[in-house]
Amino acid sequence: MNTLKARRSVLLATTAFGIFLAMPAASHDVAGGAGQLGKVQFKVECNAQAQREFNLAMAYYHSFAWTYLDDPLKHVIEADSTCGMAHWARVLGSLDNPFAWPGNVFAKTLADGLAGLEAARATGLKSQRERDYVDALELFFKDHDKLNHRTRAKAFELAMEQIAQRYPADQEASTLYALVLSANFDPTDKQYTNQLKAATILEPIFTAQPEHPGAAHYLIHSYDYPPLAQKGLDAARRYAKIAPGAAHAQHMPSHIFTRVGAWKDSVQANTASARSDTAQSFNSLHAFDYMVYAHMQLSQEQAARKAMQSAFAIPKKVDNFAAAYAYAAIPARLALERGAWADAAALELTPATGSYPWDKYPQAEAVNAFARGVGAAASKNGEKALAEAVRLEQLRDAATNLKLGYWAGQIDTQAIVVRGLTAISAGQTDNGIQLLRQAAAREDASEKHVVTPGPLLPARELLAQALLDNGKPVDALREFEAVLAKEPNRFRATAGAALAAERSGDAPKARQFYAQLIELASNADSARPEVTYASRYLAR
Repeated sequence: MNTLKARRSVLLATTAFGIFLAMPAASHDVAGGAGQLGKVQFKVECNAQAQREFNLAMAYYHSFAWTYLDDPLKHVIEADSTCGMAHWARVLGSLDNPFAWPGNVFAKTLADGLAGLEAARATGLKSQRERDYVDALELFFKDHDKLNHRTRAKAFELAMEQIAQRYPADQEASTLYALVLSANFDPTDKQYTNQLKAATILEPIFTAQPEHPGAAHYLIHSYDYPPLAQKGLDAARRYAKIAPGAAHAQHMPSHIFTRVGAWKDSVQANTASARSDTAQSFNSLHAFDYMVYAHMQLSQEQAARKAMQSAFAIPKKVDNFAAAYAYAAIPARLALERGAWADAAALELTPATGSYPWDKYPQAEAVNAFARGVGAAASKNGEKALAEAVRLEQLRDAATNLKLGYWAGQIDTQAIVVRGLTAISAGQTDNGIQLLRQAAAREDASEKHVVTPGPLLPARELLAQALLDNGKPVDALREFEAVLAKEPNRFRATAGAALAAERSGDAPKARQFYAQLIELASNADSARPEVTYASRYLAR
């Protein structure tokens, strides 16, 4: 197995899926030194130099560094003009993040993919195994104008399963099968069938190949759920060390750290990720979003603002779903986590409408509409809040038209939350609480998307606050505790649970939650009234 090293040279573009650019190879080294990407051995029937370059390309792929694939794959063809698997790898990379399917796969990608796989066959596939890889991937693209995403993705998954079974010694096949299996999970399956099956495949691979970036990376994804997160801590703590040259490898551990409420670890991971992303790609923006979320749980508003400034200072406005989500979510988190309702109600889209393709990402724009709606409702501006609820419903329909079924459901839940809060602010308390209960049940019924560390404000947390504000502290405490079971160490939920326990007459729980709140804010850089009150309560 080769120790792979991150490319220092500027990466060159290639044609879509035909012949790679016939230019002199940039000087590079794929053995030893700093900037490692881990150890990958993906066997192809090509000469030794092409094999080394292919391993490097797949190391990039396993850390979701798709923009870096072109250079090594171009070198594969330069080293061996009959190595058709280079085209297969390029098509695979064009599909971007499997956990963001189908919203990040556009019509042109699907059309180009078929051409790329034909190029693989024309260039040369020298074994039945290589032909099987190409045939399996083709199922994702074939009849894309007739078959829905779910059908094609499932066909690809089953074909990869067959390859893994047909070639049991090929652990790369098993690794990719586990990736697609985990990515094809059902968000409403609380048994986590696909994810646990994927983890069962990956655990022995990770044991046998402890420096394999894909095994570590995909285990984190498989365990990125509240009941499973503790199982992912080992992979999370090791992945960044396996591939220190990959920005995404520095970020991914924070998925698990977020699930267990380890905010300091999340800040550290995402700081390293943003620093290592010299290309200032979607990885930086994604890392800054997670970083802002973590800072706000630690009452570090100043640090969160600096992270936002760094994110928005990136000169290129990145056209990518994870980037679009971060553009909308980062300022929304700063306002909502502080309860700065007027600020939330006035949030503008950044980058501004007209300078960014928001129409491609209604699920990201919905973040802005949700924050504005919550802020307006909390500010007693019912007309403005209802306007944002209507906007959310329009974005829901846009997501439906783009065949983003999961996101259409999530946006609809956001609209229900805004309507519920608006009803409460108008004095229709029972109706509003009923709507919030409905939204909380819907939110709990499905899992969060990997693009976000968590809901902007959990619907159940808003329900709990509404119950507390309307004289039902016992019910509120129950709901706050349910939030904390799913989203441990959330600042607002902890503060709410403490106050609900106090008003319920449960002094031991009140002391427990107030002490926890003070611990969360032990390294705060900004004052929060909740912490001041907690200190006074505990001093009594």
